Amino acid sequence: MGKDIIRKDRKKEHIEYYLKSTFESDTLFKDIYVEHNSLPELNLDEIDGRTEFLGKIIEYPIMINAMTGGTEFSWEINRGLSEIAKNHRIPMAVGSQTIALRDRGSHNSFKVVRERVGEEGVVIANLSGHASLEDVKFAIDLIKADGIQLHLNPAQELVMKEGDREFKGVLKNIEDIVSNVERPVIVKEVGFGISKEVAQRLYDVGVRYIDVSGKGGTNFIEIEDRRDDEIDFRDIYSWGIPTALSLIQCRSISEDLTLISSGGIRTSLDILKSLILGANVVGIGGRILREVIEGGQERANKYMEGLTYKLKVLMLLTGSKNIQELKKVPYKVKGELKDLLR
Repeated sequence: MGKDIIRKDRKKEHIEYYLKSTFESDTLFKDIYVEHNSLPELNLDEIDGRTEFLGKIIEYPIMINAMTGGTEFSWEINRGLSEIAKNHRIPMAVGSQTIALRDRGSHNSFKVVRERVGEEGVVIANLSGHASLEDVKFAIDLIKADGIQLHLNPAQELVMKEGDREFKGVLKNIEDIVSNVERPVIVKEVGFGISKEVAQRLYDVGVRYIDVSGKGGTNFIEIEDRRDDEIDFRDIYSWGIPTALSLIQCRSISEDLTLISSGGIRTSLDILKSLILGANVVGIGGRILREVIEGGQERANKYMEGLTYKLKVLMLLTGSKNIQELKKVPYKVKGELKDLLR
């Protein structure tokens, strides 16, 4: 029980320190140039953002990414986020369900998501890449999930005073889960990016869904550093693979790979560029969390309405009637991103 209380406190601290975090990394989406089309020959009401994801049709290729769960505070946040997911008919992933494996009192903070979005909504479970097959099945059943994220977070764990220090066997564990779970398995970083080499290793063991979660968004090295002053980690806050670079490299593995672009996604232009670079869906986490906490449901809903409207505007300005056409839009790479891709 003591560990469960510590984990609940840690979840709340993560949110508090995220809101206080100041370090900003560059996603490098600024180095992607997309040309304006002055003759799109389209009307705005023709623009269609719908796409298929995890066996269901979603209204926009945007998802609310994993953030929190396990406390009364988390219940309120997840209730608000799930209302936004329902209103806009987009997927939502819950935060790590590790606490739910031992604490029944935490279950409602996760179940509220499925209750709010209904059976037609897309809900994604979440556990560590270390999780057992039994725990994965439990996490999926708890929220009737359409898929599960298995998160990789060695950088966060190593900075966390009470974190894991052993990472052997994770790839084999993921392979076993992919082979024995009927629902899609999404392997997700927590903000430091997935390299081409890691993506290839995952693909080789059967993984067909990857959330790159690159550098540029929530920085868990900074968050964990703020929780403990024993060692100063500020000199490695910049560690990680920028989201745009991670996305391009992972897409080069195979077209048979469903990619989620996340990590510093804040604007409709970030979403548009992600989709052009090869993402199937784009995940937003920290920014929408901040909107809910600081501005409430109404402000968060307005933010999402603005995102989806501006995405349609930008699709029209590239001459793209739907997501399939958008993926064919050419782009050019410049600056630091071009140098890193050489």
